[in-house]
Formats: sequence, structure tokens, C-alpha cells
Amino acid sequence: MELIKEFDKQGNWLFKYRGILPLIILVLGLAVYAYMVWEHSRVSPSSTPYSSDTYQFLCLAVALFGQVIRILTVGFTPKNTSGRNTETQVADTLNTSGIYSVVRHPLYVGNFFMWLGVAMLTQNTWFIVAFVLMYWMYYERIMYTEERFIEGKFGDAFRTWAARTPAIIPYLSQWKNPNLEFSLKKVLRQEKNGFAAIFLLFLLFDVTGEYILFGDVAFRNQHWAILGVASGILYLILKVLKNNTTVLSGDGR
Repeated sequence: MELIKEFDKQGNWLFKYRGILPLIILVLGLAVYAYMVWEHSRVSPSSTPYSSDTYQFLCLAVALFGQVIRILTVGFTPKNTSGRNTETQVADTLNTSGIYSVVRHPLYVGNFFMWLGVAMLTQNTWFIVAFVLMYWMYYERIMYTEERFIEGKFGDAFRTWAARTPAIIPYLSQWKNPNLEFSLKKVLRQEKNGFAAIFLLFLLFDVTGEYILFGDVAFRNQHWAILGVASGILYLILKVLKNNTTVLSGDGR
């Protein structure tokens, strides 16, 4: 099979199952983190924390930076674009304003920083480097397939936009204001999963480390418990509002 066809085939498969990568990162990252904490407990049997609060909040800031990128992307886009669809690709319009005026794949850039924050919790340089390489090898094929789909649908308009807009490293000087108003409702509908996942994952890592160090779970770092529970409750509220009311709908986005 020609390499271009192989890339397209792989990209379509990875697009459909692109939710697999976060699970792989989570399982591997948690295993690496558990091992690192266990090694730390052997070297420092006094059960001192494996990482400082300052470093953990730095990791959180990186993850939330990725979430902000996603929010600024989703909030300014029209219906049937920049979504979480996995079965088929959808693009009713070509997004070229707002964040799409400086980078072609802002959602994947946002995802990268969200998961980089989680990977950084391990404090294992090799794992972090491996994550970066695996992430971009994985999404490179997805981006290739998406661009072939969009090019086939929008033709010269896509090629003109792609020629001046970088794929993943933003070119901020060519920013163009969004064509649409910001839709908070769309953000709350689409981004509730990612926002809750960030805090729940940080809580999961903290609980894992606490159990290895102390042999129990007493939520010694109460801030992670509070943030994790609060984000989980917010997710459930938004889920109910989305499925059972019209509160989060009606904006045509």
C-alpha cells in the first residue's frame, strides 16, 4: 500500500478511536508515578511527599492552560465544527478566524497541554519525553486525515488558509478576531468532561501516592479532594442540564 494511503487509513482508524490515547497515558503514567513514589519511599522512609505542592500546582497550570485553549476554540466556532465526534468527521464550515487564524489544529494543541500536565506529575523525564513523542506521532496521522477530508470539501479555500496558517505552533502575529460571539453554552456542553477529568485525575494521582507512602487514604492534601469532588459535582449538574433541560441549548451552536 502506498505510504499516503497507509497514513490515511491509519488516520481514519485513530480518529475513530482517538479516546484510546488518554487511557493509555493514564494507565502508563499512573504506573510510572506509583513506581517513582515507591522508590522515593525506600530512599526517604520518613514518608515525606514525593512532590511539592508548588510543583503539583505547576502541573495543574499546564493542564488548565490546555483547557483554556480548548475553551477559546470551542466557544467561538459554529455548529458541527470543533466537536468531540468520533464516528465520522464533520465540518459544515471552514474555521479560519479566532484561534484558527493562528494555528490549524488548536484542539489538539489544547489536548497536548492538558495531558502534558498529567504526565508531568510523574516527574520522570523519560516518561514525559516518551509522552511527547507518542502524542505527536499519534495525532500526526489524525491531523493528516482531517486535512485531507477538509481539503476535499473546501478545496482552494482550505489550501489558501493552510498555506499561511501553521499546523501546531501558533503564529500569533496574524490573529484575526472571531466571526462569532463567544458561546458559553457550547463550552459548558462540550468541555465539561475535560474540565472535570483534570481535577479528578490529579486527585487520583494524589490518592495513589498517599496510599503508597502512608498505607492509607486520609486525603491529607485536602485541596485535591475538594477540587476533585467539586469538579465531579459540576460535571453531574451540567450533564443533567444538557440531557433533561433546554438551559444549555437554544443558541444554535
